[in-house]
Amino acid sequence: MEQIGFGGGCHWCTEGVFQALKGVVQVDQGFIQSEAPSNTWAEGVIVDFDPAIISLATLSEVHLRTHSATKTYSPGGRYRSAIYVLEADQHSEAARTIAQFAKESNATARTMVLPLLGFKSSDARYQNYYRTNPDRPFCRRYIDPKLKYIRDRYAEITLLALADGGSQVVTSTI
Repeated sequence: MEQIGFGGGCHWCTEGVFQALKGVVQVDQGFIQSEAPSNTWAEGVIVDFDPAIISLATLSEVHLRTHSATKTYSPGGRYRSAIYVLEADQHSEAARTIAQFAKESNATARTMVLPLLGFKSSDARYQNYYRTNPDRPFCRRYIDPKLKYIRDRYAEITLLALADGGSQVVTSTI
């Protein structure tokens, strides 16, 4: 197993996206801290994944394509577009994926690669936000389009939440 952190807008959305991917074993939602000037706590998730099933490059690409990776974020703000690494080889892989994304999208990727120095979980009532009630207006407006995007473009690695409330997960047949 490997572990990596992602930040990019709301952690409810980020959590829902990574929970929908094969090879992701655990997603912990909360606040991540890095080094200055990005040392303020920002919304993010810690993802435990099996690299034999899903690569760090694929996780990073999904992340870049499901949030505003080309938008300017304040490094000291609550939202920060970042991939938080624990090891040097993760830094290289994340940086390569960001560079490839920027080249393909013909836009400057603002996502930073930062060391993960601290994590604190969100309140229990916010954990598994999408899975506990996918019919919430926030989920329908912001998370559903991201899940549709990854189902459409990454079907081979996507777990498909059912329309009956999303409590069951099945292997995608798309």
